[in-house]
Amino acid sequence: MKGTPLGWGKVNDEESKRAIRRAFEMGINFFDTADMYGMGHSEKLIGEVLSGKRDQVVIATKFGMTFNDKEITGFEGSPEYIKRALEASLKRLKTDYIDLYQFHLGDFPLNQASKTREFLEEMVAKGKIKGYAWSTDNEENASFFSEGQNCIAVQHELNVFIGNEKILQLCEDEDLASINRGPLAMGILTGKFGLDSSFPEDDCRNIVDLHNDPYYMFFKGGKPVPELLQKLNAIKEILRSNGRTLAQGALGWLWAKSDKTIPIPGFKTEKQVEENAGAMDFGPLNQAQMLEIEEIISKEANRIKIE
Repeated sequence: MKGTPLGWGKVNDEESKRAIRRAFEMGINFFDTADMYGMGHSEKLIGEVLSGKRDQVVIATKFGMTFNDKEITGFEGSPEYIKRALEASLKRLKTDYIDLYQFHLGDFPLNQASKTREFLEEMVAKGKIKGYAWSTDNEENASFFSEGQNCIAVQHELNVFIGNEKILQLCEDEDLASINRGPLAMGILTGKFGLDSSFPEDDCRNIVDLHNDPYYMFFKGGKPVPELLQKLNAIKEILRSNGRTLAQGALGWLWAKSDKTIPIPGFKTEKQVEENAGAMDFGPLNQAQMLEIEEIISKEANRIKIE
């Protein structure tokens, strides 16, 4: 939303850098960010930590929102804007190319997107980017970008609670990476929040004006949505199978959903990185577990509607 600072509360730069290094040490090689995260600050931190490891990592960032040092100021998709945004990201990331450049405006008018896609193709030809994607939950938009020769992914919302099956199917049909935004439902699927949980004023989960946006469906009035907590409680033992944490089970669910999925859980601390990366030791849930979760979620949804 224009004029709104979208953040997760206070963070410590040194802790963030330690967390990024720890992720790399544990085998994580895909790092997703955006130019407007921290108003450019996130890219700067990633560039600082990973600049000496550039050939060992895949860096994905996003464009589409203009901003100053405090807030979002507008939305853009023109070639002239993209050129400026790309050069700024390259500078902050301390690199001469970006592996995956993603359009951040999920509902950008489709009839204006052809120039955006054409310019991204030009940037691939010039070696500025390796490939591009649209971060969108609109299957028509995702499908349009997928027709581009160097479109290699779609970033979309996908977790145990919500997801567009048509976009996931598109990724499978067109051999695109399915990059999963919100894999832990903004923290709900970690199990650390309850009905009485609250958040700082500068935490986006506490900004009421955003809750008409589907991405913020997990919290209302600064509190977790009770129905989601009920669903989580109903499936928690399955997610915790074989010694997993809830977060690790939620990531395992995504890997079992499709071999195209790449979840991108956020983190603030080394401890969170270690838990997220530790999910790789367990791998995907099995199909019996996936079916059981599907049945329970469906029954729970019906029960909530009746009540």
